[in-house]
Amino acid sequence: MIPRPLGRSGLSIAPLVFGGNVFGWTAGEAMSHRLLDTFVDAGFNMIDTADVYSRWVPGNTGGESEAIIGRWLAKSGKRERVLIATKVGHDMGPRGKGLSKAHILKSVDESLTRLQTDRIDLYQSHVEDAETPTEETLAAYEQLVREGKVRAIGASNHSVEKMTEALAISERNGWPRYETVQPLYNLIDRSPFEDALAPFCRERQLSVICFFPLASGFLTGSYRKESDAEGRARGERAKKYMNERGWRVLAAVDEVARENNATPAQVALAWLLTRPGVTPIASARTPEQLQDLLAAPSLGLPPDAIARLGEASA
Repeated sequence: MIPRPLGRSGLSIAPLVFGGNVFGWTAGEAMSHRLLDTFVDAGFNMIDTADVYSRWVPGNTGGESEAIIGRWLAKSGKRERVLIATKVGHDMGPRGKGLSKAHILKSVDESLTRLQTDRIDLYQSHVEDAETPTEETLAAYEQLVREGKVRAIGASNHSVEKMTEALAISERNGWPRYETVQPLYNLIDRSPFEDALAPFCRERQLSVICFFPLASGFLTGSYRKESDAEGRARGERAKKYMNERGWRVLAAVDEVARENNATPAQVALAWLLTRPGVTPIASARTPEQLQDLLAAPSLGLPPDAIARLGEASA
């Protein structure tokens, strides 16, 4: 596998990132640790999580994913083999939200404690915060990088306008800049990213680590009719793709998968890996699902297949 740079940070990642949103949700602790071992032992090296994962599960308060990863790091001894990416800013209930300096400085220490590590390799602003000046947010990150608690910073769910402002502030002050962007991007959800953010990232040498690369499981082929989504953790999200365009894209993915002796998930991820500077974040809750995903970077799609997928999803 050819490593991919994380912007201009000097850090490099393998061509697939493990999404830790399943830890403490659809994957229990023992299974989560098994999945992490499999992922890293296969040569991959970045794990993406957030302080808010998985607060949406009844009985959870947030931080469950980070805590599970932290116990795995302590038990496995594999800290030097992985890059840990986490996020701050989402609503943590009584523990606050947003990108104020006070909230970031408090939250980073809480994340470091849960992760049982002395530094976060990529610390990301999870969502935009209209109440906090961008300069205040970046000043907090500058302090954290200077103190050695954070190695690089990135932004998730940020617009081109907000990113433009942030990069200008960092350059003006000589502060660390956002090196990565984390948008929604897959074969069906294309235009929000491709229309403006993609050319911006190429121009500014920002790396893209996209979430929901399989369209909440729809592009795996697991949801062929609405009843397939009933009672499934991501079922409601997958339902929104059950329309004429969604079925057309899935049919093209199925066709390319048959021609290349691959699975639909592998094809959907392999297509993303042909996009300049894009690395997908994918989650799995079983070893079988994970093995399926890990094969994607080795699937070299022929040019005609890439073109057909692009046409079907245009």
